[in-house]
Amino acid sequence: MALTLRELNRATLARQLLLERASTDVADAVRRLVALQAQHPASPYLALWNRIDGFDPADLDAAFARRTLVKATLMRVTLHVVHAADHAVVKQAMQPTLRGARLNDRRFTMTGLSHADAEAAIPGLLEFLATPRGGPECEAWLSERHGAPMKGLWWALRQFGPVVHAPTGPPWSFGTRPAYAAPVDPPGIADAETAAAALATLFRRYVAAFGPVSMPDFAQFALLYRPAAKAAVEAVADELEELAGPGGTVLYDLPGAPRPGEDAPAPPRLLGMWDSVLLAHADRGRIVPPGYRTLVIRSNGDTLPALLVDGYVAGVWRPADGGGIEATAFHPLPAADWEGLTAEAAALTGLLARRDPTVYRRYDRWWTGLPAAETRVLAG
Repeated sequence: MALTLRELNRATLARQLLLERASTDVADAVRRLVALQAQHPASPYLALWNRIDGFDPADLDAAFARRTLVKATLMRVTLHVVHAADHAVVKQAMQPTLRGARLNDRRFTMTGLSHADAEAAIPGLLEFLATPRGGPECEAWLSERHGAPMKGLWWALRQFGPVVHAPTGPPWSFGTRPAYAAPVDPPGIADAETAAAALATLFRRYVAAFGPVSMPDFAQFALLYRPAAKAAVEAVADELEELAGPGGTVLYDLPGAPRPGEDAPAPPRLLGMWDSVLLAHADRGRIVPPGYRTLVIRSNGDTLPALLVDGYVAGVWRPADGGGIEATAFHPLPAADWEGLTAEAAALTGLLARRDPTVYRRYDRWWTGLPAAETRVLAG
């Protein structure tokens, strides 16, 4: 019998620690989740607040400071937080995608350098980044070495190369002016065989954290061409269980992985911007009702902080003027759901008050024209 969309919803929420907060530390949680989208500095904190029982943001500060967790350009050519022990394999898995996206871009090619020139610059850059440096310093250093402006080379290397972001301070460890550093154990440039093996490893980890999943899901998660995604799936298919999904979709899962029933309770959550669970599948309907997709995932890719009710996106939230959380529901919600959201908002308001009470407010323009069955200020 084929799995239903609601069964997939519950399975993914369970893997993502969104059915029940876990008693674990930040490093172990990130390993279980594979990676946290980190395009906005606050989002990894809110992701773990939603998933860890008794989450203390100071623990995440410390993990960044110790480089137990690192931030780098990885899946979907955007910033993610991963465990330092996973950084090398994830970076090598993504190198073909990152190479194509950055070294074939006009911003790099206009330098007149080749792909080999870019790769040859990496060892010296990593030596320079033994001490964290700002972007302008790195660009100036590369320009001096090449005797010509190298803005395009630095733009490419900070994402394609094995470069990580260095913490710059409060409130969310990483500020608006990034600093860059060499990883403790930098991965080399992967040849085709090494990259393919790393991608197969990443697929196995992805199944555990987001499964059951299809090959197109993996292509979406990592921003891959279908042949590369298919090869990664085939490399580990013998280790996996093959299932039928909605409409006969072929799905893969780890044998014995948790798949709660449709009636498993899913408590309300206040997801941060770009939460990975909203972006990790080709069919966003697993978490985001089709009619709400363009409301929550905007035209430029901005993915708004979302109300999760009964396991599905039901609206959006933002900090309210004067304190508390302004929650906008796209459809009427029962009183019990509002009570659950109010309890979550009280806890979140406390966290934001100590860090940044106006987090995400620069994205307020997206609220213009949103449908609102009901808007409430919670815990204000």
